[in-house]
Amino acid sequence: MTPDVGSVHRSADDREVVAAIDEIDGRRQLVIADLTRDEEWLSMGESDAVSLEDCR
Repeated sequence: MTPDVGSVHRSADDREVVAAIDEIDGRRQLVIADLTRDEEWLSMGESDAVSLEDCR
């Protein structure tokens, strides 16, 4: 995979990042995605994600 150096200079204001709980391969996953870029997302098991209560 070749790094996209053009993305280094993008402002945070140009991004639209969202998160959702979705089912992937039969398991609930937290998915975080940058909607302004194709294939820019990551996921982790819902049980591995930190809850909002834990962040307070």
